[in-house]
Amino acid sequence: MELTERTHLATATKPIATKPTATAPGAPTRSTGTKDADGMAVASFILGLLGLLVLNVFLGPIAIALASVALWRGTARRGRAFLGLGLGIADLLVLVAFMQFDSTVSWNF
Repeated sequence: MELTERTHLATATKPIATKPTATAPGAPTRSTGTKDADGMAVASFILGLLGLLVLNVFLGPIAIALASVALWRGTARRGRAFLGLGLGIADLLVLVAFMQFDSTVSWNF
C-alpha cells in the first residue's frame, strides 16, 4: 500500500504547466506586424539607395511597394519608409532621364 500512496501523492502534487495568457498591465506589447513593417521600411530605403546605382528598373518599383506597405501597416520608422518611397521614385526618374538621353530602353555608361 505504501507504493500506491506514494504514486498517488506524486501525481496529486505535480504542478500543472500553464501558458501565460495575458501580459502584465502596462507592459509594452509589439506585434510582429509592426516589426515586419519596420523591416520593410529599412529594406525599401536600402533598395532605393542601391537602385540609384544599379538595376533601377527592378529596385525602384520594389522600393516603392515596400515603402507603401510599411506605411500602410503603420511602421514606427515612417521617415525611413518615406525616404525609401522617394528613392524608389528617384530610381524611376533616373531611368527615364537616361533612357531619353540614350534613346534606348536601358542605359549604360
